[in-house]
Amino acid sequence: MAERCREHGPHGGAGAEAARAWTALVAAARRTVSDGLVVGTSGNVSVRVGDLVLVTPSGVPYDRLTPDDVTGVDLDGRQVLGTLAPTSELPMHLAVYRATDARAVVHTHALYATAVSTLVGELPAIHYMSAALGGPVRVAPYATYGTEELAGNMLRALDGRSGCLLRNHGAITHGTTLDQAYDRTAQLEWMCRLWLTASSVPGHTPTLLTPAQLAQAADRLRGYGQRP
Repeated sequence: MAERCREHGPHGGAGAEAARAWTALVAAARRTVSDGLVVGTSGNVSVRVGDLVLVTPSGVPYDRLTPDDVTGVDLDGRQVLGTLAPTSELPMHLAVYRATDARAVVHTHALYATAVSTLVGELPAIHYMSAALGGPVRVAPYATYGTEELAGNMLRALDGRSGCLLRNHGAITHGTTLDQAYDRTAQLEWMCRLWLTASSVPGHTPTLLTPAQLAQAADRLRGYGQRP
């Protein structure tokens, strides 16, 4: 794969960096299956390397992907690496990269996230980790998968957020690294499960966090983890 990547050096520094990014992308895609976030070949993952977007191909089981299956497009969607057709959800991925500083996008059809997307217009602030996604998670109106309409709906729901739900469809998150994007997907699925569980208790309504409480959590989360 490294040789094939070097042929496309003008497209965002492809080469060894792209080869490493593809390996990480395939591992993340396989993890979406093992973690129960997708079934079969549903969902997709992408990573940006310069002006090159590496993305999972359409309809190919992730456990069959090899280094030679690298699939890459430029920011206009023109395929510049590989022969496998990119995911049908490419418009959503490209829309995120054009509008944000994201370097990775994870889209899943996770069970609880999809269930919540059918019930409300916004995931209520059930937990302070909502702050890690920028605030209460919005639900993008339904549109047919793989369309520019869906990409536009998603972008509006993502305004000021790093994740959103897609009505009757699933969830999408982005981050400055693939690990961050994946962690946000996992956190979002957990919060959806939490809200559904709490909401299912007869005679009780879950307490929610106030905007001020979320803002305080956001301030603390900025300093969370180990210092560089």
